[in-house]
Amino acid sequence: MSRLATRVIHEGYKPEPLAGCVSPPIYLSTTYAQESVGEHKGFEYARSNNPNREILEKNISALENAVGSCAFSTGMAAISTLVLSLEKGSHIIVSSNVYGGTYRVFTKVFQNHGLEFSFVSTKELETIQSSLRPNTRLIFVETPTNPLMEITDIQAIAHFAHENGIQLCVDNTFMTPIFQRPLELGADFVIHSATKYLGGHSDVLGGLICLKNKEDYETLKFLQKSVGNVLAPFDSWLILRGIRTLDVRMQAHERNANKVVNFLDGHCGVEKIYYPGVENHPNREVGLRQSSGYGGMISFELKNPDRLDQFLKRLEIFTLAESLGAVESLVCIPALMTHASVPAEERVKLGIKDTLIRLSIGIEDPKDLIEDLDKALKE
Repeated sequence: MSRLATRVIHEGYKPEPLAGCVSPPIYLSTTYAQESVGEHKGFEYARSNNPNREILEKNISALENAVGSCAFSTGMAAISTLVLSLEKGSHIIVSSNVYGGTYRVFTKVFQNHGLEFSFVSTKELETIQSSLRPNTRLIFVETPTNPLMEITDIQAIAHFAHENGIQLCVDNTFMTPIFQRPLELGADFVIHSATKYLGGHSDVLGGLICLKNKEDYETLKFLQKSVGNVLAPFDSWLILRGIRTLDVRMQAHERNANKVVNFLDGHCGVEKIYYPGVENHPNREVGLRQSSGYGGMISFELKNPDRLDQFLKRLEIFTLAESLGAVESLVCIPALMTHASVPAEERVKLGIKDTLIRLSIGIEDPKDLIEDLDKALKE
């Protein structure tokens, strides 16, 4: 099997026979000719399958070492379709400081349809063990979490889950398969918001589920077709184009992030830094064991909360915006933006303060990023 940097470019597609296109054409047809009833080339109707979507699904399956993958219109559609595979009355254990949109769909939508959720810190196995119920069917974790960068021991939790007849899903959006491959560590499902690092250019929405077991893949493939939250051909093409540079981009994101962290560390205007690569990060050893990198996401707290507005207004290169994982650097205030749907009292418990700032480090020149932050942090 080829190495990862080669697979991101070549897996899933061979130049097509008509013209030998090196880049896949965009297949917009919604229906496909059949030689006779039921005899076709693997494509019948675009909701069931599409060549661009199939190429993308094969590519991400090779990167995550999955038996198969399903591509959806958004990351939330991917998460929602996975939850639809559970029976009514099922209980799900979820990382406590999970992305706000995930928290919202679990508590505001699926909780109203007979599913139960417990939001707990998944960085300690004991907390998960104490949350177990007879009807627990799934453990859903982010690692690192958004936005506090907590690290979960995937292998340990997978072992515990399987001993108890439970499955494990890992949201791998922050790390991507370049730095972390949860299925190889025992997880049953991997979720990606392909909008983020996989697409990489802030120009496409998408979500992916990668599956370890064939039976689960067949179940999700049926739901993908039946529910219909499928990824469009052009969006599939855009995400695949993004993946082709994923390896080099992720290395650049991380190099820049490390330099920014070194600048922020000990800065008089910074109270605390949240980044998997800092020496004092809890569970840092777990991160080193299960990941080959730290990624490009950094969170930190301002020492003086009254300076937040000034800090944001002074930034010129960092763009104040939601989302993450693109070539340009972004800044976000989770309590007021990505996690605003989480009740204020819950955010306080989790440690998501109003002064918490989340940076998505892009691939610009790191000196320019540091100068931009330095200017914004000055008294």
